[in-house]
Amino acid sequence: MALPARFADLKTSIATSYPNFEKNVTKAWSEILAELATVTKTIKEEGYIPQVNFADLSNLSKEDIERIKRRGSVVIKDIVPDEQAKQWKEDLKAFIKANPSVEGVPADDKQFFQLYWTKPQVQARSHPNLLAATVWLNKLYHTKPSTGSAKLEGVDMGIALTYADRFRIRKPGITWNLHPPHIDGGTIERWEDSHFRRCFDDLFTGDWKAHDPFELEGRLDARSSLYGRPNQSSVFRTFQGWLAMSETAPTQGTLRVFPDVLLSNAYIILRPFFSPSVPVDSEEIYDAKNWKFGDAVFWHCDVVHSVEREHTGDGDSAVMYIPAVPLTPQNQAYVERQKACFLEGQRPPDFPKGPAESGFLGVASVEDVLSKAGLRAMGLAH
Repeated sequence: MALPARFADLKTSIATSYPNFEKNVTKAWSEILAELATVTKTIKEEGYIPQVNFADLSNLSKEDIERIKRRGSVVIKDIVPDEQAKQWKEDLKAFIKANPSVEGVPADDKQFFQLYWTKPQVQARSHPNLLAATVWLNKLYHTKPSTGSAKLEGVDMGIALTYADRFRIRKPGITWNLHPPHIDGGTIERWEDSHFRRCFDDLFTGDWKAHDPFELEGRLDARSSLYGRPNQSSVFRTFQGWLAMSETAPTQGTLRVFPDVLLSNAYIILRPFFSPSVPVDSEEIYDAKNWKFGDAVFWHCDVVHSVEREHTGDGDSAVMYIPAVPLTPQNQAYVERQKACFLEGQRPPDFPKGPAESGFLGVASVEDVLSKAGLRAMGLAH
């Protein structure tokens, strides 16, 4: 899609801000393409997503943790008992049946719902195990030794906040076009916002292997939503997350990711400065000689992900969207606004406006929060 001319000016500004920009990033681009050729082949041939048990999080080896950080993705098993997850799904189905006017898509066979405050969702977000898992994920992030204490005022990666999002109960045999490959937590903002852009300084200098996706510098002040687009998160989520409520296998409507966050960041951030001279689906696309220093602008992200278009299984593919959100001043300010929405039965601030949930049968109340940490995460206690 064509973007306004000011983005060409933005690219020029970035290029002139770094010494020897063209030389350095052209060399980096050649290395990134070669690494992509190797990594994508390995992804196709091997299982690539780390899987760990919730009970083992505190005992993982340094190698296990580094693998999770490089992949940028992890399956944490047995966060809640299977029977509890299944019961939440049944309760969600009962809620939908009792409130047939809820918004969802597809309109003629609703499977993805504009609901945020049902009892199962509030209970899941406030479950102590889930909050403990998100704290563990938050703590994978760190600061540079040079970061001043004032910069970290109000920041505590050991306190989890909640970010109310939706859920889906997807039926088999239906093609899903809602979530093609995309990124969360900011798109053009990663170039346009000067604070956000600092997260990628090493990429702009050409030192792409030194880039650390888990460095907090830049992220705490980053403005990830400059245009007020519906569904655009305005908070800092360390990880987006799904809590499974059904068993799914590959090709059964589940999540797909590109499991190398260092490499995907390097590609996405530098891609707008290069143009291919061969078709992008060509086998020669990984050859650096088939690219030239250019002016395309792309949408981008930390972990590229999508939802499978096909669901070839027999059962549903059901998940609640529950990310990891640390305590920062910016996040706490959002939670305060989100709390008011919860207490009034309104949709959360980042999402499309629509009918209030307060009129639905069975909507959650403060009494449905399962833990003290859950109350703190929702801004209901301090």
